[in-house]
Amino acid sequence: MGNLKASTVSWHAGQFPVRQVTADKAYPSAANFAAVDAIGATLYAPFKNNTTGAVGGLYEKAFHYFNLHREEFLQHYHRRSMVESTFSMVKRKFGDSVKAKTETAMKNEVLAKFVCHNICCVVSAIYERGLDPTAIGLPGAGDEPRAVIRFPGVKSIRPT
Repeated sequence: MGNLKASTVSWHAGQFPVRQVTADKAYPSAANFAAVDAIGATLYAPFKNNTTGAVGGLYEKAFHYFNLHREEFLQHYHRRSMVESTFSMVKRKFGDSVKAKTETAMKNEVLAKFVCHNICCVVSAIYERGLDPTAIGLPGAGDEPRAVIRFPGVKSIRPT
């Protein structure tokens, strides 16, 4: 069974507001529900088929919520699949390894991959939906590249 360490959960809560934690079927345990509840968040972890709520406390409340409000629970749980999908897309597009050596550089490299992924998503949406990029402040088709992306000694990066 998976274990969400209380120290890890509280550390994350100190870094940014945590309202919910979503986990797979390995994580529903009384200790995990207590650790997440201690920071004021809700743990959304589906229960295995042979589980009963006989443990009591938060575990029992979560078990009954899972069984009696399945549709609402699945709306929260679906966020996990969206996150997993995003991780998969970033790994496919930019590789699953990190080249940096120091911890700070590693974090920055991973964050840069996600920034690039978000830019790719915006560009893709502009083309797929036929949006006008000037409506959101981006240069239009006839605009010249901005000075920040010009290369020294190159008059234009557009093919002639």
